[in-house]
Amino acid sequence: MFKKFSPSSDIAGQTPVKSSVQRGIRTAVLAQWKIEPETLEAIWPKKEGLIHVKCREHVSIYTVNGEPLIIQHFDGPYYPTLRLLHKYPYILPKVGIDRGAIRFLLAGAPMMCPGLTSKGGYLPANGLPAGAAVAIHAEGKENAVGIGSLKLGTDDIRRINKDVGVELTTYLGDDLWALKSL
Repeated sequence: MFKKFSPSSDIAGQTPVKSSVQRGIRTAVLAQWKIEPETLEAIWPKKEGLIHVKCREHVSIYTVNGEPLIIQHFDGPYYPTLRLLHKYPYILPKVGIDRGAIRFLLAGAPMMCPGLTSKGGYLPANGLPAGAAVAIHAEGKENAVGIGSLKLGTDDIRRINKDVGVELTTYLGDDLWALKSL
């Protein structure tokens, strides 16, 4: 999604978000992420205004004080940025990829099921449904290297074990990662 992202050409506009819409985003984020209201208050204080940055391909980035915090594609789920996930690593469920899949992830490729189910891969024991936002961790690495959404449920990934398992949203080294502020 952010493989070739340039703020000068890909941003259509920035508008402040109305307080009623901010409340809706706040409740949706609390419902979608494993996060307490106090933690969300530390990330995004209620008194701080949220800015909606409209980008190409119907991508929305929500920023606070110029720092990108939340990503949304169309009207889909809200994803944290990778920088936010590194500060608060527990807000998304984790999946792990083996060492062989790291180079493909860093090139922006979707994660295939065998990379998640092999010896170095990891899938949570409790089943996650298809479409769930997940943090992608690499074998032997401490922090998440990507964020994506499950194309299949975790039970189906284990059972079928072929085709795309996780569709990438953002990953370490993409153009959104390079931006510290908008």
